[in-house]
Amino acid sequence: MDFMAQATAAVGGIMVALRRFGAPRTQAVGTAPTIPEARRQGLMTLKMPSAHGWAPGQLPVAAAGLKVNAFASGLDHPRWIEVLPNGDVLVAEAKEQPAPPRTMMDRAMQATMRRAHAIGTSANRISLWRDADGDGVAETREVFLDGQNQPFGMALAGGTFYVGNTDGIVAFPYTDGATRLEGPGRRLVEFKPGGHWTRSLILSPDGSRLYAGVGSLSNIGDKGMAVEEGRAAIWELELASGAARIFASGLRNAVGMAWEPVTGSLWTVVNERDGLGDETPPDYLTSVREGGFYGWPYCYWGQTVDDRVAQDAEMVARAITPDYALGGHTASLGLCWMPEGTLPGFPDGMVIGQHGSWNRSTLSGYRLVFVPFENGRPAGVPRDILWGFLSEDEKLAHGRPVGVTIGPDKASLLMADDVGNVIWRISAA
Repeated sequence: MDFMAQATAAVGGIMVALRRFGAPRTQAVGTAPTIPEARRQGLMTLKMPSAHGWAPGQLPVAAAGLKVNAFASGLDHPRWIEVLPNGDVLVAEAKEQPAPPRTMMDRAMQATMRRAHAIGTSANRISLWRDADGDGVAETREVFLDGQNQPFGMALAGGTFYVGNTDGIVAFPYTDGATRLEGPGRRLVEFKPGGHWTRSLILSPDGSRLYAGVGSLSNIGDKGMAVEEGRAAIWELELASGAARIFASGLRNAVGMAWEPVTGSLWTVVNERDGLGDETPPDYLTSVREGGFYGWPYCYWGQTVDDRVAQDAEMVARAITPDYALGGHTASLGLCWMPEGTLPGFPDGMVIGQHGSWNRSTLSGYRLVFVPFENGRPAGVPRDILWGFLSEDEKLAHGRPVGVTIGPDKASLLMADDVGNVIWRISAA
């Protein structure tokens, strides 16, 4: 380890130790969370376990009545999953590729992320996995699409397959049962790359529109708001006309979307800002209103002003309070609607992959959770579905949950684990 790396690691360790004394004992969770008063951090807390992976035969822990097995393994940083109508499972394999560090904090953050295998050379591909005999384990693997630019979200409508690359949405012709797509694809809309790079996608229920999450470049508009134009938003693309617009804004990093069937509303999970404390503000699950503004960067959880940011009183007044807090820095990413009966003992609700914190004194997230719904709204405390991704001393990460979706059999979940390089399958025991 060189001198700068030693220095940044030492500073990070000191800041973690100092802040642990003031760390909240409970997380800000639910429809009416208790959110601690913001505490500005001159030097942001950096704490992340080293990537360790899974030992042979080692598994995450599943909730009572459930079991877990590896559906696919040997991937290269799997992030997102799409199940095709014929049961083939597509996995986006990609990784953050950061810009060269310019400050000591940049260097410290990148050293932390690199230790967790969160940044580096990206595979830039989508692989196809087929479980032909239906035993819950894929037997064949194909390279479905390569040469992409940090692919993430995927969607299929009719004979067209859509990919959310970091710099835009690309469309490819698709025929049923295809195991590989060729050609450069057709660019439909461009996004600014960098920063929060993931681009999750979801089709409208009637298949006429495509929605894309585009995260901010920075934490709180650190480089000015001009470079944030078109970011921190969910975009809507009308497929017939090609017209694209911002559907909702002020969403710092919305990753993962799902349709709630009772109200027909779009929901998303959002990663909130850093540098104000372990629980301040919480990440959240929320319905997404057309034209709605959710606060970033001016304020959070409604009209709680972030005084680090040059203010806009009109925007603060417009800010919508999110529906459900998920705890501070859980890095809630994956999201899918799970109907009652998919897994035994679970009613209707949302399943959320919590990738896990890297910037709080006691780690949070690192689990797959379920939020029950009644009459189209969250109704109750989160329940753990899958955990055991961290060592007890919080120094090692066997895995980190990301994207989640209903399995091809409609009686299981599939979850991407980008540190374990596994797609886990959760089903009835």
